[in-house]
Amino acid sequence: MKIGDKVRFLSEIGGGRVAGFQGKNIVLVEDEDGFQVPMSVKEVVVIGEENYDTQHVVEVKQQQKKAAPEEAEPADKPVTFRAQPQERKGGEHLSAYLAFVPVDVKELTQTRFEAYFINDSNYYMRFTYLSSGANSWQLRATAEVEPNTKLYIEEFGREILSELERVCVQILPYKREKPFLLKPAVDVQLRVDAVKFYKLHTFQENDFFEQPSLVYPLIENDKPIKPLFVDANQLKENMYHKPADKTSSSNPQSSISNPQTPKAGQPVVVDLHADEILETTTGMGASDILNYQLDVFRKTLQQYAKKKGTKLVFIHGKGEGVLRQAIVNELRYRYKSYTYQDASFQEYGYGATQVTIR
Repeated sequence: MKIGDKVRFLSEIGGGRVAGFQGKNIVLVEDEDGFQVPMSVKEVVVIGEENYDTQHVVEVKQQQKKAAPEEAEPADKPVTFRAQPQERKGGEHLSAYLAFVPVDVKELTQTRFEAYFINDSNYYMRFTYLSSGANSWQLRATAEVEPNTKLYIEEFGREILSELERVCVQILPYKREKPFLLKPAVDVQLRVDAVKFYKLHTFQENDFFEQPSLVYPLIENDKPIKPLFVDANQLKENMYHKPADKTSSSNPQSSISNPQTPKAGQPVVVDLHADEILETTTGMGASDILNYQLDVFRKTLQQYAKKKGTKLVFIHGKGEGVLRQAIVNELRYRYKSYTYQDASFQEYGYGATQVTIR
């Protein structure tokens, strides 16, 4: 196999010409749209050997004329046939994913990463992939993806992870040359946690790649995924304002989901349960959720750092005690001047810690 060879994929639909190689085991296949798809050399096969020597072509044509002089030489016609993508059972519901794959998972501290768009449905998908700047969006890629295939988007290093903290994927689904059910366009914004790219357990086995990968669902079974990021201003508003429902606020247990401006002598209550501070935990592991809970804990302490004597009650639940222990460690080593104790069981039940700002 060499550069220029025409190849097709063994385990999926598609193919193209060999554009180059990555190491000994990866071949870069350029499709008709000019995109280079990295594939294992074991997953491609050469489908034709072509001789581009001009003299050879002339000799062949002369031999053909001598063998059949009475026949006119047929005119060259372009091949227009193109096999239709294979559809699968259950593929009529839209499912699509954004995946990040380490180039060398064994060297996680140094490796670069590849981004892929995965179309797991019987529809074609035209997508745009964008990242957010300070006050605007930047287009990173746009392409059409055939049904039940994945498409390489880009390769990047950790130096641009800050640019990917918030990304958006817009999808327009359709079918070609056959009637289909109209599906609504998809617009999903994601929070990509840069910390995940430094942790080996972040990359999991999956159905789309041979190597462990970080896969974010965009839409599954026609249901777009809720965004994984939380707007900072909205979070602050939810955390520090009283609920509008006066009936529920009269019950201490119903008012602990968000911090409030405390009355004189009353503590500020913060519920750190994941379902209270995150819209969804889809795509997040246990460590990712824990880090987010601790981030809310730290930001709350910072908010009240200058209000000496303020009491803060953090609801962390009993569970296995992982979150409580993490909070205690933070107080012991980062906030040594603050005092803490178990909060009132009668008011907050099990699993609450009271911190006093000093």
